[in-house]
Amino acid sequence: MSDAGAPERDGSARLPLRTDLNPVVRAVREAGAEAFVAVADRADRDLRYLTRSGRPERPYGVVVTPESAATPATATLLAPARSEATSRRFVDAATADGVSVDGASADATTGAASADGTSADAFHDGIVRAVRTERAGEPVGNRAAAVLDERQPDESELLVPRSIPHDAAVYLERAGYALSSTPVVGETRAVKTPVEVDRIRRVQRAAAAGMARAETVLARSEPRTEADGSGETAGSPEDRGVLRWNGGTLTTERLRRAVNATLAGAGVSDADNTVIGAGRAAAARRAGDGPIRAGETVVVDVAPRGPGGYHGGLTRTFVVDGDGGWARRAYVAVEAAREAALAEVEPGAPAATVHGEAAAELAAYGFDPDAASGEAGFAHGVGMSRREPPSLPGDTALRAGHVLAVRPGVYDLAAGGVRVADVVVVREDGHEVLGEYPFGTAPIARE
Repeated sequence: MSDAGAPERDGSARLPLRTDLNPVVRAVREAGAEAFVAVADRADRDLRYLTRSGRPERPYGVVVTPESAATPATATLLAPARSEATSRRFVDAATADGVSVDGASADATTGAASADGTSADAFHDGIVRAVRTERAGEPVGNRAAAVLDERQPDESELLVPRSIPHDAAVYLERAGYALSSTPVVGETRAVKTPVEVDRIRRVQRAAAAGMARAETVLARSEPRTEADGSGETAGSPEDRGVLRWNGGTLTTERLRRAVNATLAGAGVSDADNTVIGAGRAAAARRAGDGPIRAGETVVVDVAPRGPGGYHGGLTRTFVVDGDGGWARRAYVAVEAAREAALAEVEPGAPAATVHGEAAAELAAYGFDPDAASGEAGFAHGVGMSRREPPSLPGDTALRAGHVLAVRPGVYDLAAGGVRVADVVVVREDGHEVLGEYPFGTAPIARE
């Protein structure tokens, strides 16, 4: 039984990440297929989700077969050679009546053989895991076909992800199997378990620390006005608005490095996802590459990745020595759009309404939402990928366990950009914001 949407248990941060493969087995059974086969390299997040493996250097795969009269439902990892870490993580994330490594029963926690051949750490999905390392030098598609042939299959159809590599598909088709694509992995990934939500919550804490660093740096910066002790002189009217911090010009790159150092200290990776834009760069929704000036909007977008592979997402907009005007009006509108969007986040709500309510609120404040939303709209799913299902806008109905980044914004090339973003999880009774962070355009020293 899935525990998605349930409150986190005490100590959930210490529990291993595990994947319930029953949705995959059901998809195979309902399609009347023989098995589900996924093949990919280290960058494929769907396969990492299915196997909970590391990041092996070579392509690998998994074969998931439903139960038959002679065998239980089984997930077989086709591991590369010399991939003990990959195999161990697959074993650690497994269980049922035993785990086998090349035919030997193994304990689901340690990987050591159990005296009675059963797992010491039963997991709720009841699907036996097995690791195969023989024939590791052969193409993974060929190895998958060999595993299937051993079962003396009754059916010739296989379910595969849409992203299956061409060569793997060719090997399976040459072995006599017909392939049908399925979205089951993405749909399953979209509904997070309490352990997954806890991983995202911890990444959000690190993101908040990074944001506090950015806000503190901005709060402690000062516009350059006259020649100073460093010998630098404000030679033009534009130079007089440039911010100085810690003895030098504050650029978007310096601010980004300060944020990323804080993220590293918090034990997460910036994953090249820290984007800071000021002025026209903020309006264009891209990273800046020059000095930050007083009076212009500074959009700080932090989306780190934690050790378990899960992303966070936090965005705030600041203005040093702002004079109100457009930036203030835009910020009020964006905050109102955020509240309107969050009011729609609950189980059963159409995903499109989250985007639609944010857009309607921006329009009510006189801003053009179509010019602001972009292809991704004002919200999207977040998890092992920075952007993943559910897609908003879209026709998906929200479910308890869906995790969303809600990120309305408005942009004007002549005035700047304003955006806020928070990550929320859909709960049975509404939603929860993961990692609250204060609002306001005037930066405050928070360290």
